[in-house]
Amino acid sequence: MPHRTTTALPVWLAALLAAAIGAVVPVQSRVNGELGAQLEDPVLAAAMSFGGGLVVMVALALVLPRVRRGVLRLPGAVRRRELPPAYLLAGTIGALLVLTQSAVVAVIGVAVFTVAVVAGQTLSGLLTDAIGFAQDVRRRPTPQRLVGAGLVLVAVALAASSSFTGDRPWQELLLPALLPLVAGLLTGFQHAANARVGAVGGSPLTATVANFVAGSVALVVAVLVRGHGLPDELPGEWWLYTGGLYGIVFIAGSAAIVPRTGVLVLGLGSIAGQLIGSLALDLLAPVAGSTVSPTTVAGTLLALVAISLASLPRRGVRR
Repeated sequence: MPHRTTTALPVWLAALLAAAIGAVVPVQSRVNGELGAQLEDPVLAAAMSFGGGLVVMVALALVLPRVRRGVLRLPGAVRRRELPPAYLLAGTIGALLVLTQSAVVAVIGVAVFTVAVVAGQTLSGLLTDAIGFAQDVRRRPTPQRLVGAGLVLVAVALAASSSFTGDRPWQELLLPALLPLVAGLLTGFQHAANARVGAVGGSPLTATVANFVAGSVALVVAVLVRGHGLPDELPGEWWLYTGGLYGIVFIAGSAAIVPRTGVLVLGLGSIAGQLIGSLALDLLAPVAGSTVSPTTVAGTLLALVAISLASLPRRGVRR
């Protein structure tokens, strides 16, 4: 039988919570990026980040009976066809996004990468909500949702515009930009699948455990396949190994919020939070060469307008 999540949480408040969990992503990116730079191996850094998150989630599953029962419930739910087995592999999409970032950011730049990922996330949010993928509710693409989705694309492009370089023809960027676009498209399905796993398991933390298991396995395989040796010495700063904790907040928070907001509003709120978090980092803890431009501030404000518009009460919901 379908698992319904009931909550009195208003959509606008859920959207603000989505922005709050999105704000941890730039911090995670900064931590993982620094770890990758010190290791000189972004793939190994991603595997270590996922692995750290997996250790924490396994410990929580051992300590918290509800999470442990939820994890043990998943195999039976798959056998009873309450849960498609592919949903348990949703964590590999997160691993794919990390690997895509490692592969193409150096080729197309952060700005093009970000716009491509956001475009994919926005389109997948509209699609998964419209078809009701892994959800109990279908949310039609009403005018305010379409306008909100369009505004967030403009907002991200505006915020990233100061990072664009004009010395390369767009044809050279198109093909590699398709990879983050596809990864972004898959992210919407990941959020919806996580919400279903969390509903079946009785807790968003159940979905988080499944995500870290699948993502860690995928990244360990990637580390082994790439054929590089392991470093002789690991960095000594403790905070470099906290990336998985931010991933726990994002994955568990997303799984909890999707049933109330749908994938699109979650994605737009998360994007707004990422822009705010990035802006705060650049102001409070800037890296060498980083600046805060007026277009970045304008794009962040526009993203907040977009999420406000998309989360307005709407009539296009079918049960």
